[in-house]
Amino acid sequence: MKIDFFTPRVSKHYLLFIAALVWTFAGGMLLFRGLTFLDSQPSHLFLKLFTGLLAGLLFFRLLFNRISAKHVLRIQNLPIGQPCLFSFFDIRSYLMMFSMITLGVMLRKSGFVSAENLSLIYIIMGIPLLMSSFRFYQTFFNS
Repeated sequence: MKIDFFTPRVSKHYLLFIAALVWTFAGGMLLFRGLTFLDSQPSHLFLKLFTGLLAGLLFFRLLFNRISAKHVLRIQNLPIGQPCLFSFFDIRSYLMMFSMITLGVMLRKSGFVSAENLSLIYIIMGIPLLMSSFRFYQTFFNS
């Protein structure tokens, strides 16, 4: 007999909303950090913002658009009606998220990459994450 005392469960519908919040938080945090770092390096600000925006949109189009669609579909097709609160990601995605967070922290703390360049990396990653969250919100509100 399996006892599930500490596994909070939600409907798949609300799991989409939770996923949207997580993607919004991650994208927003990266954009905030990136813009904060840019603010400390004001030279060529417009060019940096334009480059970050363009690269972020391209990254969304080429990669994150598919990833977010895949996650939405996976959540919708979960075999149980009330999955675990943390099942908005699969194991592979949690490992990827952990790796990316670790890499970001290591790059920031090591000084190997300048704050100016790191700001662009954060912006380029933040834009597609934030844009991907819209797919989760749209699916949540339209279902």
